[in-house]
Amino acid sequence: MISGVGSVAILAHDPKELAQWYHDKLDFEIVGNVGHAIFVKPKGSDDFLLHLCGKCDSWENDNPGGRTGIWFHCGAIRLTKNEKTGMVLPSSDPAEVEKTYNELKRKGVEFSEELTTTNWGKYAILKDPEGNEFEIS
Repeated sequence: MISGVGSVAILAHDPKELAQWYHDKLDFEIVGNVGHAIFVKPKGSDDFLLHLCGKCDSWENDNPGGRTGIWFHCGAIRLTKNEKTGMVLPSSDPAEVEKTYNELKRKGVEFSEELTTTNWGKYAILKDPEGNEFEIS
């Protein structure tokens, strides 16, 4: 059976420069460099890698940029029940999300969607220099 996610590929025109941005702005570790790819992960995480993928044949007509659908949680994951719909959603403590958002803003990270409060918590959408967008919540 599947037991986790090994890595998620993010297209990058300049993976080396982008890896440095993830290190400097998001405090990620640079953990490997193989051919056209550089691997980064949140400090202390054992199970999540971003594969910053430089131009290669598997790109075909794809390009960097846009919503990735990737969620970066801020601290422990909690499950919150939406009282209106009954749906249970995973999220981070809203105070931790806000703290992370403010810290990233101070570091100059761009957000395509600013911090928003919902009935299940808080979220924002950050954008890396290649235009790839990630949710923090």
